Amino acid sequence: MLRLLLLCLVIPGLTPAAERPNILWLTAEDMSPHLGCYGDAQALTPRLDELAKQGVRYDRAFATAPVCSPSRSCLITGMYATSLGTQRLRSAFPVPAEVQPFTVPLREAGYHCTNNVKTDYNLRGEADFIRRAWDESSNKAHWRGRREGQPFFAVFNLMTTHQSRTSAWPQEEFEREVGSRLSMGERHDPARMPPPPFYPDTPGTRQAWARYHDCITLMDRQAGEILDQLTADGLAEDTIVFFYADHGMGMPRGKRCLQDSGLRVPLIVRFPKKWAHLAPAGPGSATDRLVSFVDFAPTVLSLCGVRTLAQFQGTAFLGAGAGKPRAFAFGARDRVDEAFDMARSVHDGRWLYIRNFMPHLSWMQPEGYSDQSVFRRELKRLAAENKLEGGARMYASPRRPLEELYDTQADPEQLHNLAVDAAHQDELKQMRARLRRWQLETRDAGCFTEPDLWARLQPGETPRGIAQDDARYPLTRLLEAADAVGRDDQAAAQRQWLRDADAAVRYWAAVGLRARSQLAEQDRAALRAALKDTSPVVRVEAATALAAHGDATPALPVLRAALNDPTREIVLHAARALELLGAVTHPLRADMQLVLGAMREAEKSGDTMAMFVRFALEAALQP
Repeated sequence: MLRLLLLCLVIPGLTPAAERPNILWLTAEDMSPHLGCYGDAQALTPRLDELAKQGVRYDRAFATAPVCSPSRSCLITGMYATSLGTQRLRSAFPVPAEVQPFTVPLREAGYHCTNNVKTDYNLRGEADFIRRAWDESSNKAHWRGRREGQPFFAVFNLMTTHQSRTSAWPQEEFEREVGSRLSMGERHDPARMPPPPFYPDTPGTRQAWARYHDCITLMDRQAGEILDQLTADGLAEDTIVFFYADHGMGMPRGKRCLQDSGLRVPLIVRFPKKWAHLAPAGPGSATDRLVSFVDFAPTVLSLCGVRTLAQFQGTAFLGAGAGKPRAFAFGARDRVDEAFDMARSVHDGRWLYIRNFMPHLSWMQPEGYSDQSVFRRELKRLAAENKLEGGARMYASPRRPLEELYDTQADPEQLHNLAVDAAHQDELKQMRARLRRWQLETRDAGCFTEPDLWARLQPGETPRGIAQDDARYPLTRLLEAADAVGRDDQAAAQRQWLRDADAAVRYWAAVGLRARSQLAEQDRAALRAALKDTSPVVRVEAATALAAHGDATPALPVLRAALNDPTREIVLHAARALELLGAVTHPLRADMQLVLGAMREAEKSGDTMAMFVRFALEAALQP
């Protein structure tokens, strides 16, 4: 205790330990606000509904990415993953040495910080980062490991609603691990589970929707067990409790997508009487304040009266350091597993704008992991049979619009894209401009491919350092080239960009030509010249564009060479191209078999990128 009192004297702005709250985070995986307290009539969530009655429910809380590791990168640093270069799933780029886990000042102020158990921060040197972040991070980490009287910040991650459980596991495994732990009264009857309107109403859909809700019910019980431990330890009246999910539901058109089904999350914060003065409203209330994951780190420090970090890009929404409500929440979708993409979104609480920089790719791209889902395979079959309508058809369509605009008040499920509606062009222009300003202000690092970025990094450098240097990362020009993808009037500019001095600009030019509905002979000539580009990833994209437009003969040798490149990220680009190109790649099947064998061996030693290559090649080699 003496150490804590001395610490408060030497660090300005800190309050004594007895006057600081404990903070408990209960984090669910892959879950949208499908709780009873959010109006879900099918939800069986008594413990979290009770927590909402005791606390404040946030109705406009958003993740910054629709997948786990970029979201968690943001949560632990208080920075956008797109600013750090950590926005692609398990890419492990380095971050600047001065970027700290936000728990560092908490630990310096005497807090006992524990994490049970998931980290997945998506950066190089993660083991050291975890040591800096936590007093303990393990499946046994608990506030009970602290010294007597020591304040704590404790995180418990509940995996039960993860995509693996709700969608990917075989039904037998789900029944063994989840279903068997629920009573008959807790199980959801598929016949009584009407699906959301962006799904077809089929028996398979209802089965999938029931399974998802079963997982939520079990997770609710597990959250309640941790809350019971808090009460049993006599700490409930000293602890502010957060419950939230790391992004939207792990179901088709949820996780990996930028609609509300992928980014909007439940958020409940309970304040005991002792700390009720920090609450924005009374128990059982709801707020429509817009909240983003980038705000969570500064909010915890604000509640605890601990010094803030200069790196933060968000604003505290609770505590003495709370700022003005944010006007916009931003989201980013990039490569997930073997599926390449780049899309960005901005939400102002009513209007949702999505910019698809790769509109030639479906929201429902083939994905080895996701396609283990029986339900997702059913959606693919129905799409192939032209039996999907409305939101399901939009999700499964082979292409996406360049821009999407939704009035989330009138259209909460985002079924009606207003981007081409003459009556909403003012909103479209305003949201488009706001998104672009955010990309420029935060130095969105997504315009570089991973192979190109690794090639540019010098020892000691980070993607953030390069992205902040306009001479090395000409973001305005890169966004101009990316913005032209999918626009039929940009072919001349794209041919010119294929000769640009910057490989990243050339890459986007090749992507743009690939995305065209048809190629002129001038386009083909420019792409054939690009097959000899100094950048391997530009060569791959140029070859993919030619092969996709019926000119496979000069393209396949380039893809073969890339498939055997020593750089794993280049191999992944080639493998994914071969998967999506289909039958024209049959002459390379022997090469693919050899590389697939090597990837399976590499995967045994924990090579995650090898697993992604395996996903692509296994699909490419299907008969």
